[in-house]
Amino acid sequence: MDLTLGPHTYTLHATEQAGTATAHAVRVDTGDRFGLDVTGNSEPEALDKLTRWLEWQYAHTQALEALQQAERAYHRALADAAFATARDSNAVDGSKVSLEQVDAARTTLDDVRGRRPSV
Repeated sequence: MDLTLGPHTYTLHATEQAGTATAHAVRVDTGDRFGLDVTGNSEPEALDKLTRWLEWQYAHTQALEALQQAERAYHRALADAAFATARDSNAVDGSKVSLEQVDAARTTLDDVRGRRPSV
C-alpha cells in the first residue's frame, strides 16, 4: 500500500505474528524506513494507525515550517522598523502584522500538536 503526503510517497508494510500486527513505512525515493513501528490487533488496524500518524506528522511538519517562516518574516520586519524614520509608520505596521502572523502560526502548530494520534 502506498501513501503520498506532499512531495513524499511511502510504502506501508504490515506483518502479523502471534495475534499482533506491526506496520512501518518506507520512503519510496530513498528506500529508508520512516517514522514509527505501529502495532495493532490486525494488519488493517496497524496500517490505519500508521496512516493517521504519518498524516499527523506531515501536518506537524507543515505547521512547524509555517511558524519558522513567520518568525523569519517578523525578524526582518523588526530590523526594517529599527532603521525606519519616525514618520514611516509602514515599518511599525509591518512588524505588528508579522507578529500577528507568528501568533497565528503558533496557534496552528499547537492545534496540530493537540491532535497527535496515539499509536
